Amino acid sequence: MQVKAINRFVRMSAFKLRDVARSIQGMPAEAALAALAHYPKEGARHIRRTLASALANAENNHSLHRGDLFVKEALIGEGATIKRFQPKARGSAGPIHKRTSHIRIVLEQKEEK
Repeated sequence: MQVKAINRFVRMSAFKLRDVARSIQGMPAEAALAALAHYPKEGARHIRRTLASALANAENNHSLHRGDLFVKEALIGEGATIKRFQPKARGSAGPIHKRTSHIRIVLEQKEEK
């Protein structure tokens, strides 16, 4: 059974989040949660929060045990870009693009043989 959690419009670029997301893909969910707590990048905090939400969804909505779950997918998509302008020399202005991201984490139960 698959359980997912989506965190949309996170105020961080997808480029910065993808490195962290690739590192937890395929890991057991509990181990990934522990690893993200000590990961040195700021994006780990956002991904950890989404992973914790997926674990809570699995326990409360589907009655699954945390120890049986692993991270099947950790996808980072680009969200809307917030556009701002910064004043430049001689009365001109330069664009600033504040990028956002969507985090999607899918957990799956280990198949027993």
